Amino acid sequence: MSINNEFHVNRLFEELNIYNKEDLKLMAKQLNVKASKLMYYNNKMIFPQGDILNRILDFKGYSKLELKLKLGIIDNKLIDWISRNSEVITNNFQSNIEEHSTDNKEQFKTSYGKLFKGDCLEVMKSIPDESVDLVFADPPFNLNKVYGDGINDYVSEQEYIGWTEEWVLECLRILSPGGAIFIYNIPYWNTYTANILNKYANFRHWIAISMKGLLPVAKKLQPEHYSLLYYIKGERPKVFNKQRISMQTCRHCGGEIRDYGGKKKGLNPNGLSLSDIFTDINPVRHKKYKNREANELPVKLLYRIISLASNEGNTIFDPFGGSGTTYVVAEYLKRNWIGCELGSIESIVERFNNKSMDLKLLKDIENSSNVLFTEDQVKIRVKNNFWTYEKLEKNIDEKNE
Repeated sequence: MSINNEFHVNRLFEELNIYNKEDLKLMAKQLNVKASKLMYYNNKMIFPQGDILNRILDFKGYSKLELKLKLGIIDNKLIDWISRNSEVITNNFQSNIEEHSTDNKEQFKTSYGKLFKGDCLEVMKSIPDESVDLVFADPPFNLNKVYGDGINDYVSEQEYIGWTEEWVLECLRILSPGGAIFIYNIPYWNTYTANILNKYANFRHWIAISMKGLLPVAKKLQPEHYSLLYYIKGERPKVFNKQRISMQTCRHCGGEIRDYGGKKKGLNPNGLSLSDIFTDINPVRHKKYKNREANELPVKLLYRIISLASNEGNTIFDPFGGSGTTYVVAEYLKRNWIGCELGSIESIVERFNNKSMDLKLLKDIENSSNVLFTEDQVKIRVKNNFWTYEKLEKNIDEKNE
């Protein structure tokens, strides 16, 4: 989950005419600052501070405000000025957005969905405003992973964030009022994505998805979660189906891991309320369950999201098809879906043609959702004389009498 620190040219380096490591050394010498400091401010896109800032301002002949504008650093004071002078800005602004024709074509179709092969930005141009009910996106993490077909998963931070803003705004355009958008990424990138969403959508949750076994990062806390942003378009969600999960118990003895004390009688037989920390989502690592070499999302995650924020007949859109997990789960839950994938779609098509493993997993997930204990948990708890939900229901019935 670490971010690569290789050489990238973001706005600061552009302003200082730094395009390679030799340029960096020369500029650091000219400014009499450490090259590593310039690299830090450029790579993290953080506004320079202290003596380094003053040296850059003197070298370029800029004011602090001018440098902020050139680096795209917009603080609240500047936002306030822009809002008060919108007419001046509008009259002097010329749009140079080019219209591109798209040759993306529908490549695969099912009874509920259709899959396009191509760039999601181009595909979305053909989707009408406010026509989808739920968006789920799992974009490339910009970690230099290999996806094939010439897909570049390592660009500059500036380029990645700019691209993120493009597809996020397009997703919000096609999302219907009250519709939900979920974006899955590493926490680092989702801090930037949240900043984009905060301007146009209504924050609901930052969901932490616990993932054990992630590689440690030097001089940082051990990373153990991925981030799932949950926003809606408008004031209230159009759909929110309350989700419940089974109690966590010891897989050996069946005893509950958390001490509920005297609150056991108040537990709901249908399960525990879902929190904003998902501890029961396991990564897909075993070849038996994988549909491609690259990473893929577990069906349990998409089952939960789609069940939570949509109903049968709603339309789901996923701009980054990957292995097709979103589409398979949407199909199973009788949701209409639209998808696209820039790379090969062979693994997605093959997955639909051979759904036996997915169907088994989905049925198991369905049977273990919205229950306090799964069948396996009940068996081991009865065997070891622990209370079960039948006893809990009996207590509730007696109380109601």
